[in-house]
Parts: sequence; structure tokens; C-alpha cells
Amino acid sequence: MLVVSNRKDAFGLVRAERAGIPTHYLPLKPYTAAGRTRRDYDADLARIVTAAAPDWVVLAGWMHILSSAFLDRFPYRVVNLHPALPGKFPGAHAIEEAFAAFQRGEIKQTGCMVHLVPDEAVDAGPVIGVAEVPIYRSDTLEMLANRMHQAEHKLLVQSLQRLIVGDEEVDDEDVIDDDSDDSDDEVYA
Repeated sequence: MLVVSNRKDAFGLVRAERAGIPTHYLPLKPYTAAGRTRRDYDADLARIVTAAAPDWVVLAGWMHILSSAFLDRFPYRVVNLHPALPGKFPGAHAIEEAFAAFQRGEIKQTGCMVHLVPDEAVDAGPVIGVAEVPIYRSDTLEMLANRMHQAEHKLLVQSLQRLIVGDEEVDDEDVIDDDSDDSDDEVYA
């Protein structure tokens, strides 16, 4: 097991260290400052993650699109958490976009999904799990974001249990979640 982040202050690194899980900090900025490409970064990231011999690679708050230099090393083993329902609001501002669409009367609810990342398409891989998240008239963006993050944490744990156990019948009662906010940029391998 390994936790990797491109943010030095990511809470996931602290949490992993407290639990005795190895960590690695790999910032993108030195690559771009040296004129190196995202593919170079992704290839180095893949080497680091490969050394941990993961069964699954979990992207939790990883806000960069991974290239084939990374994804080809882990075919159909990269799992992403995204704060929108399948086919809705891809990319980094899904919660904000859903909130704005609700205010315009275009949607009545939103949700989140866990999906595989087989290629560079943004938030479009095969879906593992979905959770609907209501939007209320009295909501602020912050209230919706908090509700979304709670749903994401539960869904991610439940979806990973299904992948690992291979059981499509994992019930909500089987899910263990500590409700902490781990929305930092991390790759769990």
C-alpha cells in the first residue's frame, strides 16, 4: 500500500503516516518548471506506484487527467471518485456546475460516482457505483459541497469493498466510513 500526493500539505499523507502507510510526495511544478511534459510526470508517477505492486489505484481528489503513460501500466485498475452522476458535469467544477444548473431549474438533484479510468477521457469510464445527492432550495454551494463529500466518502468505501470482495451485494450496513474530509489530491495504491 502507498499514498501519493502532488500536494505537500495533503491530509491523506498525514493520515497515512499516522497509520504507518508509506507515502510519497510528487509535485508537478518541478516538471513544468524544467520544461518536462505531463507524460514524463505520469511515467514517473507510474514507476513509483508500480513499486508498491497495487491491485487497485484509487484517485481521491486527484485533479489531474492521467495520460496513457500512467494508465497503460494499470489497465482497468484505476478507480476515480467524481462528484457528479454519470454523463453529467465532467471535470474539476462538477459541484459548482450542478449547483448553477439547479438554480437555473435544469436539474432537481445531483450525485456522485465511482468509475474505472481506462483512458484519458474525463469522468467517462465504466461506472462501479452511484449515489444520488439532493439539492435543496435553501442550499448554499458550501452546503451542497459538504453533502456531496459525505456521499462520496461512503460511496468510495462501498465501491472499493465491492471491487475487492467481488460482491455486488455489499449493503450500506457493511460500509465502514469515518466521515473525515479527505478531498486532497491523492493516489492510493
